Amino acid sequence: MASGDQKLAQDGAAAEAVIQDVVTDASILDIIAANLGLVAAFVAAMYLTAVICAIREVMNSRTSQGSVAWLLSLFFLPYLTVPLYFVFGWRSFSDYAKIQATLGRTERARRADELGLTDHDETRDWPVLSRVAGVPFLAGNKSELLIDGDATFAAIKQAISQAKSNIFFQFFAIHDDTLGREMADALIARAKEDVNVYFLYDDVGSHSLSHAFIERLKRAGVKVCGFNENHRFLKLLGPMRLNYRNHRKLVVTDYQHAFVGGHNVADQYVGRDKWFGHWRDTHVQVEGPAAVACALSFVEDWLWASGERIDLPQVADIPMPGDESVLVMPTGPADKLEECAIAFVEAAAQAKRRLWITTPYLVPSLDVQTALCSAAMRGVDVRILLPEKRDHWTVWLASHAYEDTLVQRGIKVYRYTEGFLHQKVLLMDDDLVSIGTVNLDNRSFQINFELTLWFTHERMIRNVEKMLEADFQDARLTWPDAFQSRSYLFQVLAQGARLLSPIL
Repeated sequence: MASGDQKLAQDGAAAEAVIQDVVTDASILDIIAANLGLVAAFVAAMYLTAVICAIREVMNSRTSQGSVAWLLSLFFLPYLTVPLYFVFGWRSFSDYAKIQATLGRTERARRADELGLTDHDETRDWPVLSRVAGVPFLAGNKSELLIDGDATFAAIKQAISQAKSNIFFQFFAIHDDTLGREMADALIARAKEDVNVYFLYDDVGSHSLSHAFIERLKRAGVKVCGFNENHRFLKLLGPMRLNYRNHRKLVVTDYQHAFVGGHNVADQYVGRDKWFGHWRDTHVQVEGPAAVACALSFVEDWLWASGERIDLPQVADIPMPGDESVLVMPTGPADKLEECAIAFVEAAAQAKRRLWITTPYLVPSLDVQTALCSAAMRGVDVRILLPEKRDHWTVWLASHAYEDTLVQRGIKVYRYTEGFLHQKVLLMDDDLVSIGTVNLDNRSFQINFELTLWFTHERMIRNVEKMLEADFQDARLTWPDAFQSRSYLFQVLAQGARLLSPIL
């Protein structure tokens, strides 16, 4: 009898639950019916926004594969895709292109020639690089290779301390830590001496930068701006705005000294992080006309970010302290073509004996893969040096999938084992070196604002050769079946990460 009562009770509870579900569903339907106008407006707005996003993607398309993927997703999954498109896909840099025109980028080649700064021999020997950059190789420079963080930031601090008129300070990532505060102290000291100090940071890369840190700089007279600060839509997205970052790392003092390379401003870049340990990175210091060209890149960024125009001095005679030719190449999403990729493909195409590349991230486009494989197949010693350690899981996984593809085609891929490797350097034959902020990935080639310096002088080539030979000594060569020897789960994850390569 007790068991029968229990069964009746259970059946009653189940029936009550069903009735409650029906009542709940009915309540939801009542709510929807009562707000049918709002629901219809939301659906209409979502589809209208999806159409707008689709039109923008068609008009601003760079690759058919990526655009087709966006268009299909916007059509079939608008509710999910529209928010993602605002984060990853919305390009809004027509104003930047206008700024380039306003500041006379197209006139710089003529102006350099009038001032006697053009190195006609190097410009003629490297026509693709010069046309991509929109400016010629500039003669009369003096350069110094800066290996690792201690040397880099010691040189930057010295230049800042000696600045008399202006300082342009721009980094992708700036942290409020020991190194960040040291650099802030150096800038504040010069600002108090009436030096014009401009401090430009990327909103995403420096998203953890504290309000107190920024306010301290401003109170001292430093002009501070985030890259998206003057653009309400981009600023509204804040750290969600993952694409179209300003990835440049640049310091210019008095239009005479410029520093460009891979370092950001954080303790880990000087080896103070226990996980990363020794941080292997490279910067370069240039003095001469190339420093002025670097300053012009900063002025464009500052005008777009802040709306404030920096009036450049009208210099009739620019000092020429050395005998090196340098090409300054700013690239970014405002370019009409994928100019950064064109430059690197050209270097691979011209290589006859060796092509050594160091990069923390290996996510190359199909065009870049083809160029690298073609060089290897014609007997060029193609080497790529990557970090053994990871700092971004997805990119690290994808790099292993690409590594396997390249190794199977005769490219030597090395993994740096003495810490974390973050430098962005290319050495081609005995003819060409690039040092800058560009990683070997789609983000640097298509999405981010980057800055690369190209060198042809024998002294810089020998210095870079010596540096890279030491780096390869601290690395292990990847054997042909290394990827296949990994677990099946790892291979699946790596190949899956590779599918995300357009946004990595």
